[in-house]
Amino acid sequence: MSLPGIPDYPLPRSLPQTRAPFTLDPARAALLIHDMQAYFCAAYGEGALTRPTSALSQAVEAIGRLAQAARRAGVPVFYTAQKGNQFRPDRGLQADLWGAGMKAQPEHEEIIAPLAPQEGDITLVKHRYSAFQRSNLAPLMRARGRDQLLITGIYAHIGCLATATEAFQRDIEPFFVADALADFSEDWHRRALDWVADCSGVPVLAQDMVATLEGQA
Repeated sequence: MSLPGIPDYPLPRSLPQTRAPFTLDPARAALLIHDMQAYFCAAYGEGALTRPTSALSQAVEAIGRLAQAARRAGVPVFYTAQKGNQFRPDRGLQADLWGAGMKAQPEHEEIIAPLAPQEGDITLVKHRYSAFQRSNLAPLMRARGRDQLLITGIYAHIGCLATATEAFQRDIEPFFVADALADFSEDWHRRALDWVADCSGVPVLAQDMVATLEGQA
């Protein structure tokens, strides 16, 4: 019922063909950095942040570049973060699949240092797989005139995929940044990309999104 240990794997660099015609516009976009907390990152093993072959270190580098480009471009940066010691009825069915979850201590709750939120970024409390559930992500985006969402973080086939699905259902265009996501395995990662490409959004690469944010595309 706890998180699995995650082996190193190469992040996907080839993208599936998407059915969606969406094109990123920095004036309409927001960036989501999803669940990059120490508790979830620990599943990649000790030293994963500095091990070039780990999916985590590869994704963190890409997320960092995207976050810097977004802030320079005036694109809102949102984070999700769960709280530890969740009240069992409030945690709901997640407890049946994943156990009690993280503890209310910095070693679990804090967003990892390389991606720590900066002044002006917005951190939302995470309650369910989707970042939209029981949060004010959608109204905060609407207030800023944003109807596109760059999705990064962990885990690609769980919360990130659920967020892309709900974004689509809210008429928010999802951009699923393939090499700024990490997952349980390469197979799960590719399945998530395939599902988004077929049903909800556009799988993209970080370098292309950085170029667009910086006005170079």
